[in-house]
Amino acid sequence: MAAVDECLAPARWRSVSLTHVEYPTDDLTGQLLAYLSLFPIFILVGFVTLIVFKRELHTITFFGGLLLNEGVNWVLKNIIQETRPCEGAHATVTTEYGMPSSHAQFIWFFFLYSFLFLYLRMHQTNNARCLELLWRHILSISLLTVAFFVSYSRVYLLYHSWRQVIYGGVAGSIMAVVWFIITQEVLTPLFPKIAAWPISEFFLIRDTSLIPNILWFEYTVTRAEARNRQRKLGTKLQ
Repeated sequence: MAAVDECLAPARWRSVSLTHVEYPTDDLTGQLLAYLSLFPIFILVGFVTLIVFKRELHTITFFGGLLLNEGVNWVLKNIIQETRPCEGAHATVTTEYGMPSSHAQFIWFFFLYSFLFLYLRMHQTNNARCLELLWRHILSISLLTVAFFVSYSRVYLLYHSWRQVIYGGVAGSIMAVVWFIITQEVLTPLFPKIAAWPISEFFLIRDTSLIPNILWFEYTVTRAEARNRQRKLGTKLQ
């Protein structure tokens, strides 16, 4: 069954557990796409987790851009006020307006900002090993694939028309480019000062913008500290 062929009656839809996302009953493709359309929620949860445990300024800024992007989407929807393609088909929707698609705007903002960060912000690329470059290419292609399927799911599940999804993707991409430029040219130079604020020190907020490979840095520092403590412990036991 292809959900895009007709506007199904509300009784022929069922929702994913604990969410408002609905898919046609007995439609395996629709069910899979319904789960894929939950990616924005997974991304937001991931960001909150990273902020709580890492407390890194760029992660906070990225998250702030996503929230700003959502705010712009809400404003655009309430200005344009274009209804969804199958109004009344779904029992529960967060808003009656569908232009532009918030899912498409969110996921394309996330993809394009991540893409720009991987290839422009991580300036150790020129000295990177082939394996590191391959990892970036694979990650970029994976994010692009997710962005496409999340966008397609909104049309397949009759939440949006292609026009609403395309405009959402364009709006999210423009927001990503603008926010990336603001972050790199305006906010990043201020990160050292922000990290030195008393409130930042109290909440252990840090700036890692000058560290090209934070994963490798944290690994080497942790390993060196562990070895140092192990030597001290061995000395005390002698």
